[in-house]
Amino acid sequence: MLRAMHLGFGELLIVFIVIMLVFGANKIPQLGDALGQGIRNFKKAQRDDEIDVTPQKSAPAQLNQNAQSNAPQQSAAEAKKA
Repeated sequence: MLRAMHLGFGELLIVFIVIMLVFGANKIPQLGDALGQGIRNFKKAQRDDEIDVTPQKSAPAQLNQNAQSNAPQQSAAEAKKA
């Protein structure tokens, strides 16, 4: 026999407090965003059979700055040899 589970205010408050203690107040919005994106991808997969897993694109200026900062640095000795 299956019984429906009804959570009252007290039980929901206890669950919320436990979540706050485990994850902390700063991580709650990130968890909500991740959960929402997961639900969206699940619904989209049911409709389209295609999931968007590409990372968000950065602005071209940021890409250029990242490429320059990640470029290998030449030492003074190597620069004299060239």
